[in-house]
Amino acid sequence: MKAWLLFKESANRISPELYEIGRFIDAAAEDGIDLQVLRPEQFDLTVTREDKRSILIDGESTVLPDVIIPRMGAGTTYFALAIIRHLERIGVYSLNSSRSIETVRDKLFTQQILAENNLPVPRTMLVKFPIDVSLVEQQVGFPVVVKTLAGSQGSGVFLSESKSSFRDLMQLIEATNKNTNIILQEFVEPTRGRDLRVLTLGGRVVACMQRIAAEGDFKANYSSGGSVESFEVTPEIEWLATQTSQLLNLDMGGIDLLFAGDHFKVCEANSSSGFQGIESCCNIDVAKEVYHFLRIRRGVFRKDAAEQNDEPALPIHRIGNA
Repeated sequence: MKAWLLFKESANRISPELYEIGRFIDAAAEDGIDLQVLRPEQFDLTVTREDKRSILIDGESTVLPDVIIPRMGAGTTYFALAIIRHLERIGVYSLNSSRSIETVRDKLFTQQILAENNLPVPRTMLVKFPIDVSLVEQQVGFPVVVKTLAGSQGSGVFLSESKSSFRDLMQLIEATNKNTNIILQEFVEPTRGRDLRVLTLGGRVVACMQRIAAEGDFKANYSSGGSVESFEVTPEIEWLATQTSQLLNLDMGGIDLLFAGDHFKVCEANSSSGFQGIESCCNIDVAKEVYHFLRIRRGVFRKDAAEQNDEPALPIHRIGNA
């Protein structure tokens, strides 16, 4: 299997702290997968009837991969999305489609989809300037979580404990960039300093961990210094995570759940979630599981395409327990 991993850095520029990319590279070598790590800037594409020749890498024609693994998440640019869309349309399978990546990088749109389908989510409000603080207090209340519409690893997330701190933060944002897209979410007190990250792959839950914030912090992200531990997957957790992934069309998703008394609320979803924390506390090799899934999906994808063209289908080789 030939795969392209789309990332912001090329393989020879990847720094040691980029754990997930290194894991994909190592697992590919172990599994006999021809993997290239490519930056969006290396691509040129042309819309043409000669689809197989419409993609250039560093100005040269190249053999197309069987699958593409986008790993930019909320940082996916329009140009990167255009590349993924183009590859999809000429028959390359993408781990998370361009549409699902575009959907989940918009946190408000994600919440709208989940709420429309009756999943429990925190009350969420879109901000417009100037801010009516009294309306915020009435509709959402304080403390309140302030988020940018796109962000990952806890960046762009703030907690305003009071009206005065919230007013100060909004005045600062308005003074620096009032065109910034901001949403507000109710602060769910039982989840202060902790949450769950549930990893889904191919419509099933493959791992779940509890993230615990560092002392004095309310954000429980592992990348921000929080600790992690494995967490039992209950029927409710499994249902919320799989339903969220299904509604957002995520092949692979990092679903964040908030503790809400005896139940949970869906905080957000990630199309390119980190998995260093999960591998450190759960008995799972995520990169290997992903490659197993892609081999199966590639077989199904090629089988469907062959049937549509009345061609013999290639056999599907199932690996492991996937």
